[in-house]
Amino acid sequence: MAESNLRLHVHSWGAGPPVVLVHGAILGGRAAWRAQRPLTDRWTLLAPDRPGHGRSPWARQDFETEAALIADQLLDRPAHLVGLSYGAIVSMYAAALRPENIRSLTIVEPPAFGVARGNPEVDAASKATRAIIEDVDAAPGQALRAFFPVAGVQVPLADPIPEVLIDGMRQLQGARPPDEAQPPLTALRAAGFPILVISGGHQAYHEIICDVIAEETGAERRVCAGMAHLVPDTGAPFNQLLTELFERAR
Repeated sequence: MAESNLRLHVHSWGAGPPVVLVHGAILGGRAAWRAQRPLTDRWTLLAPDRPGHGRSPWARQDFETEAALIADQLLDRPAHLVGLSYGAIVSMYAAALRPENIRSLTIVEPPAFGVARGNPEVDAASKATRAIIEDVDAAPGQALRAFFPVAGVQVPLADPIPEVLIDGMRQLQGARPPDEAQPPLTALRAAGFPILVISGGHQAYHEIICDVIAEETGAERRVCAGMAHLVPDTGAPFNQLLTELFERAR
């Protein structure tokens, strides 16, 4: 299937104004946002499976291509937009494509290395991430064990590794490296909608990248610690930050 014709599978829960949740690498929309279900009493959560994840057709992972899919298929009406990790890069591009329909934008630990290129810690993480992604011949389990520490995922991997994680790593191998991203920060700042940038307080390079994005976009900057890179898995603390933002953006 051509990427321009690709239709994303979208998980939907709840009732109320729409909130689009864009997941990162490895896990699809259903699993990545499992801790956000308490928000469904006030909002409709729309969690697309990015290409190659969950029930969406396969396509090479590419933040610009996916941003167009999100913008066309899920931002055709006003919505709050939340992105995690690689999905946060996708979300920044998507928000710039449909600024008139963005009620708020939440950016969670994007590996947007390019915004802070030249910082030694950022450059080291960028190099390590690219090496893992480009080694398409590595066994997925081996690649996953290398990827988790670099990304800051502090969850022990079972032996054997669950197949859903193996499948997610296969999708990441050969993806467009995130260090190629140059998020449209100037356009996001000019758009005028509220922006919140959240990190997990666990790795210096994530904090540096989030600080730069917040400064360049004029965003509110918060730290939500407890689950390292998997910030949404903190549950109530992360959900409270989203609730406060959504209420301010009404």
